Amino acid sequence: MDKQILEIVLKDEIMQIMSLPVMSLIRETVRTENVRAYIIGGFVRDLILQRKSKDIDIVVEGSGIEIAEKVANKLNICVNIFKNFGTAMLKTDDIEIEFVGARKESYRMESRKPVVENGTLEDDQNRRDFTINTLAISLNYMDLGSITDPFNGVDDMAKKLIRTPLNPDMTFSDDPLRMMRAIRFATQLDFVISEETFEAIKRNAERISIISKERICEEINKIIMTNSPSSGFFLLEKSGLLKLIFPQLSLLRGVESKNGVKHKDNFEHTLQVLDNVAVKSDSLWLRWAALLHDIAKPATKKFDEHAGWTFHGHEFLGSKMIPGIFKQLRLPLNEKMKYVQKLVLLHLRPIVLAQEEVTDSAVRRLLFDAGDDIDDLMALCDADITSKNKKTVETYLSRFQLVRTKLKEIEEKDAIRNFQPPVSGEIIMKTYNIGPSREVGLIKNAIKEAILDGLIKNNYDEAFEFMKREAAKLGLTIDAS
Repeated sequence: MDKQILEIVLKDEIMQIMSLPVMSLIRETVRTENVRAYIIGGFVRDLILQRKSKDIDIVVEGSGIEIAEKVANKLNICVNIFKNFGTAMLKTDDIEIEFVGARKESYRMESRKPVVENGTLEDDQNRRDFTINTLAISLNYMDLGSITDPFNGVDDMAKKLIRTPLNPDMTFSDDPLRMMRAIRFATQLDFVISEETFEAIKRNAERISIISKERICEEINKIIMTNSPSSGFFLLEKSGLLKLIFPQLSLLRGVESKNGVKHKDNFEHTLQVLDNVAVKSDSLWLRWAALLHDIAKPATKKFDEHAGWTFHGHEFLGSKMIPGIFKQLRLPLNEKMKYVQKLVLLHLRPIVLAQEEVTDSAVRRLLFDAGDDIDDLMALCDADITSKNKKTVETYLSRFQLVRTKLKEIEEKDAIRNFQPPVSGEIIMKTYNIGPSREVGLIKNAIKEAILDGLIKNNYDEAFEFMKREAAKLGLTIDAS
């Protein structure tokens, strides 16, 4: 689209932005200080693509920090200054505005941290990652609202194309994180990476080693949170980046054949499960559980002459792999990790239940083990049915609905979810005048198993009577003193 036509089309939106009190103040400050300033980057891109954005980046041909401080003083609000990065940020009118001085950059091979010098708008646009992020809207009196597009970023948006403004090999070698960003933008926006740009990613993939695990994981999380995350992971795998940043996931790729029997491609299956979950949930950690639910299949794969390919125990080994993967990727080693572990460990249980008669005992045990995460577990299991046979999918989903009905009935009747045995270890010790011991553990476990098996109800009286019978078997008698 021609820039003049674009400005006409966007005139109302641009003027609406310019009319905000904070933007009027910024324009006046820029004019008073006799510097030039522009809205640049993602906000302009999203404005053209009609995507909502409340983060505005402003580049100043001068000191961005000084302009930010003067604006903040006039608004009587706080400004956060990051001197190491030459940026300052303030928040007002529910908008986050970051100021930075225009700069040009040069890089050393061993680092993605650039040598920075003061520069012009042109210098600043030259250093940006992709053409769609180089557009700028003027905040200056003489050409207010005009769009500067030196690399035809508007045309690339129309073509849904990701490409670098300068030589892609130099762009990615200078800052290898841009390879991850290219794939993330392509996934988020449903764009295509240009052939020249993608080939450069493949050539420079090894350079990703100089990027911190934390920054890489940020991009992975953003890919996971897109509407169709599978496309991002296919690009990571095709580019050669996946085996470098997440080798365990890369190992799922491929199909092996023996005696004419093949197994499915577990990489493709995993990504289909991830997409299925993404349709239903915005939970980052449920999506991580989907991505990791079959992570141990390569390590447990065996061929049986009668059963064919098997992956026995992959859920147990997979759950044990989670802490190592989280540590490797710099994901949080906290309750979020334990949640993912739990879902990976339990993800076959509802599927097994759906294949067999749904007994009250099995449902109680599932409720006890899953606790408050039972609904997420069932959502993961729904997503895990990726058969191309429509009848098979319908059969499983129908059986899952039966499991859900039983879960609701058992929960309402027996209050099993997150239950604590009604007779505690303290009650057992006080009743029999004993201290912590093997016998106390055996009795507590017997009570729990009896409740889960439906032999007694989940209440104090029945549990206490059952305790006495179990204690007698162990030779314990109630202290009458």
